[in-house]
Amino acid sequence: MRASIKWLKDYVTFTDSPETLAEKLTMAGVPVACIEYLGKNIDRVITGKIKEIRKHPAADRLFVCRVNTGREDLTIVTGATNIQEGQIVPVALVGAKLPNGQEIDHAVFRGVESHGMLCSAEELNLDSKTISPELRDGIYILPPDTPIGIDVKEAMGLDDVVLEFELTANRADCFSILGLAREIAALTGGVLRKPMLNLRETGGEKAAALVDIAIAEPALCSRFAARVLRNVKVGPSPVWLQHRLQAAGMRPINNVVDVTNFVMLELGQPMHAYNYDLLARHQIIVRRAYPGERLTTLDGVKRELTPDMLVIADAVQAVGIAGVMGGLATEVTESTKTVLLEAAAFNGANIRRTSRALGLRSEASGRFERGVDVTNIVRALDRAAKLLEDMGACTVCPGIVDQYPTVVLPRQISFTAKQVNNFLGTEVPQAKMVDILRRLEFDVDVHGEKLTVTVPTWRADVAGPADICEEVARIYGYDKIPSTTPSGDIVYGGQSSLQNVIDRARNILAGIGFTETISYSFTHPAVLDKLNVPQDSSLRMAIPLLNPITDDFPLLRTTLLGGLMETIVRNLSRKNEDMKIFEVGAVYRPKQLPLKDFPQEPLMVCGALTGRRYELSWNQAKEFVDFYDAKGAVETLLTSIGISGYKVEEGTHYALHPGKTAVFVKDGDRLAVVGEAHPKVLDAFGLNRPVYLFEITAEILLRHAVPIPAYQPLPRFPAIVRDLAIVLASDVSVDRVTHAIWESGGPLLADVKLFDVYTGEQVPKGSRSLAFSLTFRAIDRTLTDSEVEVYYKDIVIYLEKTLEAKLRV
Repeated sequence: MRASIKWLKDYVTFTDSPETLAEKLTMAGVPVACIEYLGKNIDRVITGKIKEIRKHPAADRLFVCRVNTGREDLTIVTGATNIQEGQIVPVALVGAKLPNGQEIDHAVFRGVESHGMLCSAEELNLDSKTISPELRDGIYILPPDTPIGIDVKEAMGLDDVVLEFELTANRADCFSILGLAREIAALTGGVLRKPMLNLRETGGEKAAALVDIAIAEPALCSRFAARVLRNVKVGPSPVWLQHRLQAAGMRPINNVVDVTNFVMLELGQPMHAYNYDLLARHQIIVRRAYPGERLTTLDGVKRELTPDMLVIADAVQAVGIAGVMGGLATEVTESTKTVLLEAAAFNGANIRRTSRALGLRSEASGRFERGVDVTNIVRALDRAAKLLEDMGACTVCPGIVDQYPTVVLPRQISFTAKQVNNFLGTEVPQAKMVDILRRLEFDVDVHGEKLTVTVPTWRADVAGPADICEEVARIYGYDKIPSTTPSGDIVYGGQSSLQNVIDRARNILAGIGFTETISYSFTHPAVLDKLNVPQDSSLRMAIPLLNPITDDFPLLRTTLLGGLMETIVRNLSRKNEDMKIFEVGAVYRPKQLPLKDFPQEPLMVCGALTGRRYELSWNQAKEFVDFYDAKGAVETLLTSIGISGYKVEEGTHYALHPGKTAVFVKDGDRLAVVGEAHPKVLDAFGLNRPVYLFEITAEILLRHAVPIPAYQPLPRFPAIVRDLAIVLASDVSVDRVTHAIWESGGPLLADVKLFDVYTGEQVPKGSRSLAFSLTFRAIDRTLTDSEVEVYYKDIVIYLEKTLEAKLRV
């Protein structure tokens, strides 16, 4: 936002220097990013009138001009071809200095003396974006009514200083000159002067009889109002208005367009002018775009619209993209005689999505995105109509056509001065608080110690007592608030137990070759479809976002698996084919929708593996990861955080392959699930290779984790190892056998490991051979074979009895 000092002084009188004013505004929460002196380094450049142009006698490409400067006629040689006799131009006198550092001196061009120089826009350091294309090249031509002999800075509005603001999005009121003037008045004690609006309305027929306006989408357009202007004379704007726009960084176009831009900058209300005679049936309908609807915008680009976009339409077609850009078909041109002038309030989120989707950003869309004052719309229309009426550019038809479905009422906030002072740590008197708030145009009712404030509708950011405290503090002066030493009990900082477990899990997985990824906390319903999530699953109850960053992420995620699968797809598309990745993050699971309470946010640890087991190398086998790599990663993680005594059972999971899914269970808690991705999931994500996944709930890990593992001394006495090979039915799981061995192995059994699985000709059909290594050890003595034999036989007998196993010999 750019604001010139001259323009600000139209509404409030102050004597502060630009630097002092910028400091005050910045300290009050209206930060000034930089100060620009428009005519800086321009000296001894005045306006002059070209009285005569003749060709140089000795040079084909040079011209000799006689220029009147108001005091004398000067002979100046130039090579410019865009000048004509009678034009008024900037003249740099001998001794003049220009912004590029050039100093002008007497010069002789092939025998002809030149006593100065005619200046171009570039030599005067003018911003090319703020001047018309025909003035950007060659000598700068001033308006024909420009006085001769005056300082060019005065003639071109360069005797001004511009403050450029870095405003936060919540201060929509400061995206207007009047809003900034209000802040300056509050800070300097000046009186705010608002423009007077006394319309003559001599246009004859009432506006209500000339145009019909309807709002089909009141959720996206809270108000739409219009005036009708007759006998319009489109032409250049007055010089003063052009200078105001140029100082703000905008290019003057014509009086109608310039007035709408001027009012937008002055009052913060974007406006648009339509050629009334080109509106079908003289109707305006605010509706959503039709599927496949196209519109050629003012920049000449034909754009395809979507039903998510709001348009301004007549009875036949869309004539503008609401809040973004108007249509070329109803553009105001020099032949326009009747204008429909409109001002509206649109849904900010919708305008932001539309402008991003179309790649169109403008001063108007930026203001709609931040929010405009709905109650200011009629005033903006009156201001624009008054300016054009005073220029003699139109006659205004009586009345306004105003569609305002839901009237916005100002909010009220009650508090006491004591509450504000306690919040701020100050001793500001109540009378001072009332004065500050009234200077900001808040209505204040005083009832003893109780203050009731009516917040102006343009201050949507003030919603509660804390915001009132901020208003008092920033105008009173943050530097006046006394510094105090913070007091309170000293609390030892540290991580929670859950954070410690998560950090350990991260370190463990990274240590075994996994790479951590971070994905968005947002997702799309299509991702849940791809993951094969059942329609009745609670995971489908995802929280919708009010303002998603893009249409691809309208929901908060309920699982991390979607992000991992998309990361794999993205990496495979870039030829990164070997991956071991994991993510630690929260998922969001509400109890009900719409939300009435905060959702549960459990932390999850999820991982994915695909591709080769080892990095490609001459001394490594070219093996690919499988189910047991994923299972082993989970086992390593559980063991490293002290979890033991769990069972591994066959399980099911919506995203995993039936029969190739295992769950880790302890004391009824499901510690983890691991398995191969379901073929349907792979197809949905466009993958043609197996992917292995695991999913762990961090809170359950914490429940069973051992923060400090118990110390176990190294064994002093040797162990005895016996091998046990048994034949039993194929449907008996290894887990059942292992637990049976532990149950019957007695107190000396220290370890059980499976080291061979065999099916083939040597065992009956429907059976398989399992070979275990059994380790026996005593902590106080060396065992004998006879001691171990007793327990070994007990194991064999127990297996034969409970699992119908046979000892393989």
